[in-house]
Amino acid sequence: MPANDLFLTIDQGGHTSRSLIFNQQGEILTHESEKVSTDSPKEGWVEHDPEKMVLSVERATKKAVDAIGDRAKDIVAAGLSTQRSNITCWDNKTGKALSPIISWRDRRAASWIGRFLRHEIVIHQKTGLFPTAHYGVSKLRWCFENLSAVKKAYADDSLSWGPMASFLLFRMLDQHPLLVDPANASRTLLWNFQSLNWDKELLNLFKLPEQPLPRSVPTQYSFGDINVSGKKIPLQIVTGDQSAALFAYGRPNPETAYINIGTGAFVQRPFKEYTGGSSKLLTSIVLQSANELTYVLEGTVNGAGSALAKVEEDLGLDPVETKQQLPEWLKNAKSPPLFLNGVSGLGTPFWIPDFKSQFAGNGKNWEKTVGVIESIVFLLHVNMDEMQKLSSPPEKILISGGLSALNGLCQKLADLSGIPIYRPVEYEATSVGTAYLLRGQPDEWQETKEGVWFKPSHKPELEKRFKQWLNLMNKAILEQNR
Repeated sequence: MPANDLFLTIDQGGHTSRSLIFNQQGEILTHESEKVSTDSPKEGWVEHDPEKMVLSVERATKKAVDAIGDRAKDIVAAGLSTQRSNITCWDNKTGKALSPIISWRDRRAASWIGRFLRHEIVIHQKTGLFPTAHYGVSKLRWCFENLSAVKKAYADDSLSWGPMASFLLFRMLDQHPLLVDPANASRTLLWNFQSLNWDKELLNLFKLPEQPLPRSVPTQYSFGDINVSGKKIPLQIVTGDQSAALFAYGRPNPETAYINIGTGAFVQRPFKEYTGGSSKLLTSIVLQSANELTYVLEGTVNGAGSALAKVEEDLGLDPVETKQQLPEWLKNAKSPPLFLNGVSGLGTPFWIPDFKSQFAGNGKNWEKTVGVIESIVFLLHVNMDEMQKLSSPPEKILISGGLSALNGLCQKLADLSGIPIYRPVEYEATSVGTAYLLRGQPDEWQETKEGVWFKPSHKPELEKRFKQWLNLMNKAILEQNR
């Protein structure tokens, strides 16, 4: 591989579309981004404008390619990572979107998917997931039942639907392919992670046609070409944001827990052979190549960055000021109010789509923001405990994502878990992981600068607050289920 080869990564996230260009050593040459707007037309609905989304990706990508000038000729491959459970519907003859991009956080069809809880065991065995409104099938069913344009396209044999990643591929690539990768396909609840394809029994169960779904292909595949500023760049990797993040710092280590904190927070433990899942956690495929499958056991915290943003809005706080002040607030808060965090629904291991978030105890507004951060730490800790029922405790935690920049959050998690935490200097892990996969998973993928270690120490007050919080959570869950 020529030494001057470069790699383009596109990371479509909840608030931003990012485009980065890396060299062979994993160094970032340019980092460009475009903001993404989010709409909530009704309570529990979260969606994006498809045309604005495509435009944000195209603009970020063009800015990145243009930023490196003549070196654009050295870009040899591109990769795309997206939020995994976002879905949309489109016309495969015109490319026109027929629905909004419905976010993974959207719960408009929670009551419909609730009908399938009696099939939970079968669904979990086939998909590694559970029947909740966060995954794609309920959103697809909602579109099929409620959007006349979707019904008409189906009747005209021009309907395509599925993960947002597939829509972006169709719109961005010269070949307009109808393809999907494992990480995104699996988040529909229609993809069998053992047969590596759409599952006819699940399609029948949910009464959805297979025809509009994109064809399933490996993570590493010749998807087609992006045409940017007159340059054709082959797209060779497509995956989910959390799946890519796992590869940011080299080959995933089964003795490490990987935590990525953005809009939501996710903890993953990798393994090579599937021997059976957890009754409360997720099992996912994060990589399928010609000769390799990598699985993870995964826990999800739905309300991380989104929980902080909601509380800021509710309390009338300025997000910019909060971001500046939070590090100091985390140091100074002695006994912040406990936050029962059900923002965007409770994920693993509780699985409650409509849990009511609330503060327990009084405090000033700044102390409440600390309570939100602690709730993220507490939810991650619960998931780590659940994982340890199936495997030995990890030797370390590798943490990344926007909120991991908070030293106080990292230190609290280290103290509560008793496990050392390492935060790399480059903690935007999704793009770095995509670059690593594009590069062919080289043995040498070293950080240019040493990150930060957070060593655990005994904090009785934090442990006491965690136990109080867990008791309150369990009590609130019992009351809500009555």
